[in-house]
Amino acid sequence: MAIFEVEKMKTKTISINDIEKNWYITDAEGRTLGRLASGIAQILRGKHKPNFSPNMDMGDCVVVINAEKIRVSGKKEFDKSYFRHSGYPGGVKVTDFQQMRRSHPERIIVNAVKGMLPHNRLGRQMLKHLRVYAGAEHPHAAQTPKVLDI
Repeated sequence: MAIFEVEKMKTKTISINDIEKNWYITDAEGRTLGRLASGIAQILRGKHKPNFSPNMDMGDCVVVINAEKIRVSGKKEFDKSYFRHSGYPGGVKVTDFQQMRRSHPERIIVNAVKGMLPHNRLGRQMLKHLRVYAGAEHPHAAQTPKVLDI
């Protein structure tokens, strides 16, 4: 006979039907890019939920407004650049931060968050729950998003 009685604990797994998606909104005006992106990535992954499971898309949807007013620290305003490749020889395209801010300010936040999510099918699925807008207007008022302070 054992001296200690060990109670068997069971690991509870969550099913797809149990996942509840909430909507959050955050304002990027005057916020630092990396700090904002890491907070958004955690919400998209669902790490803030007590029943987090790394193999499921259980995160919430996030709306970001005022993406054109994002702040970066140090010399990144002048030195940061974004690389793309078309897949053809000589197809490298380089865009600096200031040009990206003028032409596609949403991509600045999307690229930063994308780098903080898993680099697989699940990460691509999570990234679809991110909506970024350059100005203060957004079409998601019907979802009644909660204000997110990251």
